[in-house]
Order: sequence, then C-alpha cells, then structure tokens
Amino acid sequence: MKKHNPGFEQLCEAARKHVHEVDIHQVKTMMDDGSVPLVVDVREESEFAKDHLPNAKHIGRGVLERDIETIVPDKKTPMILYCGGGYRSALAAESIQKMGYSAVISMDGGYRAWSEAGYPLVKE
Repeated sequence: MKKHNPGFEQLCEAARKHVHEVDIHQVKTMMDDGSVPLVVDVREESEFAKDHLPNAKHIGRGVLERDIETIVPDKKTPMILYCGGGYRSALAAESIQKMGYSAVISMDGGYRAWSEAGYPLVKE
C-alpha cells in the first residue's frame, strides 16, 4: 500500500472524525438492496476510466465542490463517496458536508479494498 505524506494523513484523520464511514461490505449490501441511490467516485478521471464500482458517477475530487450542486441539487440525497483507499473520500465527504449535504458516507478502504474483496467492477 502506498505510504502517504504525514501532513496529508493528519488532515485525513481529522476529517474522519467528522464523517460517517462504512466498510466495503456495508456498501455492497446497500448497493444490493438499493438503499444507496448514488455512488460517487472522487478519484482522478484516469483511475475511473480504468474501472470503477457499478453505477458509480465520477466527480473528481478536484472539481467536487464546484460541480456537486449541479449534479446533485438535493442536499439530502444519500450518497457514498469512494476513492483509492479511503483518504480522499473522507476529505471530500467532510467538504460537501460543510456545503450542507447531510447524507454523505465515505467508503473506508476505497477502491483497493473493494477490488481485493473480488466485488464487481465495470469499465465504461
């Protein structure tokens, strides 16, 4: 697993204290029973293009705050955010919560854990 810079890890750990996180198994269950209408991939476009979770919508971390209100106007929309390992999604979740989004969950472990578990991935 990639080692991140200490300052980035501290920022992410602080964000995690303010966001709701669930593991990949909980996300898979929610996707299977239809209880999460929106899954958002906040990775880079090149990462998303390689493959991603089924039915995921791509809104890169770099443009999330700029575009989220256009793409998801209802701030009560339940959504799961994920990235490569769970760091960027925690930051993203914290950020859009500050914008008024109230049903945001960060997927702990991210794409890497999802893939390692053998859960389905799709390529556009």
